[in-house]
Amino acid sequence: MALVQPDPTFYPSAREAMLAPREELAYVALLDTAGDGRPDGLATIDLSDGSIVNVHDMSVPGDELHHFGWNVCSAALCPYAPHPHVERRYLVVPGLRSSRIYIFDVKDDPWHPRLVKTIEPETIFAKTGYSRPHTVHCGTDAIYVSALGNVDGDTPGGVFTLDHDTFEPKGRWEADRGTQKLHYDFWWHLGHDTMITSEWGTPNQIEAGPSLELLVGREYGHKLHLWDLTKRRHLQEIDLGDQHQMTLELRPAHDPTKTYGFVNTVINVEDLSANIFTWYLEDGVWKALKTITIPAEPAPADLLPEPLKQFGAVPPLVSDISLTLDDRTLLVSCWGTGELKAYDVSDPFAPRETGSVRLGGIARRDAHPAAPERALNGGPQMVEASRDGRRVYFTNSLYRSWDDVFYPDGISGWMAKVDIADDGSISLDPGFFVDFAADGRRAHQIRLQGGDSSSDSYCFP
Repeated sequence: MALVQPDPTFYPSAREAMLAPREELAYVALLDTAGDGRPDGLATIDLSDGSIVNVHDMSVPGDELHHFGWNVCSAALCPYAPHPHVERRYLVVPGLRSSRIYIFDVKDDPWHPRLVKTIEPETIFAKTGYSRPHTVHCGTDAIYVSALGNVDGDTPGGVFTLDHDTFEPKGRWEADRGTQKLHYDFWWHLGHDTMITSEWGTPNQIEAGPSLELLVGREYGHKLHLWDLTKRRHLQEIDLGDQHQMTLELRPAHDPTKTYGFVNTVINVEDLSANIFTWYLEDGVWKALKTITIPAEPAPADLLPEPLKQFGAVPPLVSDISLTLDDRTLLVSCWGTGELKAYDVSDPFAPRETGSVRLGGIARRDAHPAAPERALNGGPQMVEASRDGRRVYFTNSLYRSWDDVFYPDGISGWMAKVDIADDGSISLDPGFFVDFAADGRRAHQIRLQGGDSSSDSYCFP
């Protein structure tokens, strides 16, 4: 009798996942630069040398691919998961602007993903009432997808689920949404049956680019929301302060016995700084504390895009963060200033900066050692750490309409890598630089072969 084993890329704990084999390839979303009718693409990158092995063009233009993920992951090993013998086989790739979702099979030939299903926007609208799918997480019972708004591009945004086997939308996740209206990211503390969600803005607020009026009016998101994961019921909101506009990426501790995590806010409208908050559970109440502040950097007005000239400074515009699986190192991408920072967060209430590298940036345009004569545009944006916490990969495009405001001369896509040393310092790999200039599209989300620091959840410490 054959013995049925779980997928070998599943691990009961983050501690065990750190011992996984080194990643050999990455999948990267490529966004149409001009929005002029060329489809987005999904690139396969050979991580041994940074070569572009394959690019699969989407079926139609206008998707604006965003935070794609796996159909299943290590969460399938949780004691209550109904699907322990599924396999990490499919990439679930959402189009933020089109509300279309693509399913790619990578089992037979990981280097050349094969499109096997497309979920059209009308199906998502009809079954969920949501639009603009943004982020995909593999849960214990379904594939979870965040959505920024309703069918009309207004509130509420939220979460819907897809069936693990058929990929058909099951419906809206929330049974009682309480005070929650705006939405962006989501993740969970599986050991405490809690989901947490964050806020950006509605599709109607963001799709044309950042609005100075909305920023000054403090109308973008600035709250966290806590939910009962099983009952799908809103429990609590945490207001980080309306000066902290755009509460984005959620990175809970990977150890399921821990009840804390980190979230970034993009810009403080009072001083242009970016901030990191630590959320935590204390005496049965969820709270948040500001633990990192990254100030704006002065710059000559002639180096600044029009919206920033009056300030004479570049805001960091922290747009992504990544937490290594040992819950030790937090990577922070400062897309505006062109800096990737590393912090030791072993004490989550007292982060300590351990390293920094510079690439691109609105004013600086720092070059990469592989092409020292080339002034880079864009800056560290989407960031992904390897399972062993030794390598960090990052790309430089945020969102087309926002790219065009802060980098009006255009963004030429690239991907770079840093190495993390034993002391937590980081250094650029001088030989790894993926240049997407010949392709002409911009690089966004990264997924690593077999899983990475933001793809899986664990039920065991």
